[in-house]
Amino acid sequence: MKQLIQRQEYNKKLWFYKDQDLIKVVTGMRRSGKSTLLELFRLQLIDSGVPQNKIQFYNFELPENYLQKTWETLYFEIKAKLQPDSNNYIFLDEIQNIKDFEKLVDGLFVTPNTDVYITGSNANLLSSELATLLSGRYIEISILPFSFAEYLEMKGVNFLQKYLNYEILFYNFVNETSIPKGVALSDMGYDKVFEYLEALYATIIEKDIMQRHRIQDKRAFANIVKFMASHIGSPLSPSGIAKVLKAENQSVHHQTVEKFIAILVESFVFYVVHRFDIKGKKQLATQEKYYLVDVGLLNILVGREKNADRGHILENVVFLELLRRGYKIWTGSIRDGEIDFTVKNISGEIEYYQVAWNVTTIETAQRELKSLTSLKDNYPKYLLTTDSFTQNYNGIIHKNVFEWLLKK
Repeated sequence: MKQLIQRQEYNKKLWFYKDQDLIKVVTGMRRSGKSTLLELFRLQLIDSGVPQNKIQFYNFELPENYLQKTWETLYFEIKAKLQPDSNNYIFLDEIQNIKDFEKLVDGLFVTPNTDVYITGSNANLLSSELATLLSGRYIEISILPFSFAEYLEMKGVNFLQKYLNYEILFYNFVNETSIPKGVALSDMGYDKVFEYLEALYATIIEKDIMQRHRIQDKRAFANIVKFMASHIGSPLSPSGIAKVLKAENQSVHHQTVEKFIAILVESFVFYVVHRFDIKGKKQLATQEKYYLVDVGLLNILVGREKNADRGHILENVVFLELLRRGYKIWTGSIRDGEIDFTVKNISGEIEYYQVAWNVTTIETAQRELKSLTSLKDNYPKYLLTTDSFTQNYNGIIHKNVFEWLLKK
């Protein structure tokens, strides 16, 4: 590892909400950097003058912190260590490993002089009981693996300098991984990255998903994961997937497929993008698209060649970057086609994004621009490609995707 990446955008949010009467909930896939983010924040609190005896940090992946302990014993253990008269900072890492954890969190929240931070690797953390119990009293900070800019920073590349070969750097980024620990291992060789991703994926599937949800048909589940990974950025439906599996002599009911997809989204392995009828201004209920949390996992899931399907891989990376920037994202459905991403930015304004690897021919340019040019509103329209030389088309802003990713 060349250096420790601070994850500035997430860190700023923690500092902004520090000491505010809200529970800070950090969510994201296993090993996406949640624990490191809280540890760095803890160290910064100490550097800012907070005494160490006013900070309690529990990692609930460690057996000594969850075996033979209930939410009640933890609650009284934590309360016994609280210091009076000023804020105490309580960090509860991977809190979902504690049964009835929502009661622990709620009890600490209403305790005077406590500022509570929790993390979890499951979107269900904020559903059902916890959301009901803490409605209006928490803020979610959803963390993703490294962006392209963070990846380059981790690698010690100054991406502000001129004449970098962005395409080669991007090729390494998507061929290796964006998961922090995997990036740190990449200097030791790709085989180490591959081994790490295999072990991480096995842990997510076996421990976080199959055991937790008591999935019996493991073969069907694995095949659904591989099918979705093979079709990132393509419209999918549970019934369509069930038909494909049936044609391959594996009978799975479409309701089971739907359940498995929901679990994968809940576990932050995939992210779902719903279709939005731009003309009718309503969200559609079918043919959603799914994007993978880290495109490096494609090497584990489908074993594809490095240059295969690079257009959809680029689209996946753009989706994750839009998500990092806090945008609400849909696939824009129009009469004769679709817009890859119809988004609402953090100011509440609409923007359109079309993604293509390049537009080196007139035919390619016309195909990619067709959907955007059919829109008659005045919202910003962007075409993102890897082309070094870009030109705008009738109000459509053509940008180099690498510069866009790096916010240059």
